Amino acid sequence: MTKKVAMVTGGAQGIGEAIVRRLSADGFAVAVADLNEAKSKEVATDIEKNGGSAIAVKLDVSDREGFFAAVKEVAEKLGGFDVLVNNAGLGPTTPIDTITPELFDKVYHINVAGDIWGIQAAVEQFKKNGNGGKIINATSQAGVVGNPNLSLYSSTKFAVRGLTQVAARDLAEQNITVNAYAPGIVKTPMMFDIAHEVGKNAGKDDEWGMQTFAKDIALKRLSEPEDVAAAVAFLAGPDSNYITGQTIEVDGGMQFH
Repeated sequence: MTKKVAMVTGGAQGIGEAIVRRLSADGFAVAVADLNEAKSKEVATDIEKNGGSAIAVKLDVSDREGFFAAVKEVAEKLGGFDVLVNNAGLGPTTPIDTITPELFDKVYHINVAGDIWGIQAAVEQFKKNGNGGKIINATSQAGVVGNPNLSLYSSTKFAVRGLTQVAARDLAEQNITVNAYAPGIVKTPMMFDIAHEVGKNAGKDDEWGMQTFAKDIALKRLSEPEDVAAAVAFLAGPDSNYITGQTIEVDGGMQFH
């Protein structure tokens, strides 16, 4: 292998796309795994045009068999498998009385089960390679402190933090580290949708909805996707080799612990 290989779920847009592009710039061969096949191909093609090594992989993270197949495909096409970034997720606005069984199942299958299937598939591949590896999960500042109107999203992201800690303990002897990153208020389509819904539910505008979340940022600016990608790059690289089970909060100073 001349390059290490990283696979990023939800890699076709937003934070995931920024992570893919940053890891490529850092020298990784990257797999852009996303349900939006056309957009993932567009991102991969652009990376290749700029001298990187990338492939697009269609993936529904809630499909366990599909996840295993995708990891196998990435390892075969890119010549290895070293890092999995479980970035894909849903963030619907859900006041507590609006949650239905169908919505619960959908969000938990993507945000929590999807991470479990990813961990399982990555571990299987790491064992084949015999070199260990890194698993990096997306939680959120809403998975550190509960956020208003986000019952489902916040609870799934708390679950991801717990899953990260348990997996880190269980997999350490196999030279596999498991960490998480917790973005704050990032300029992505998903965040703008959340702000719109929160504002609408309160009879306010989108800016009011955004400030509901953003007013307590110590650095006084919203996050760019690249801010989050920089933290993920650290977790994917060798400087984090002695770190496992941790959640790095990339929120501009919304929470302190």
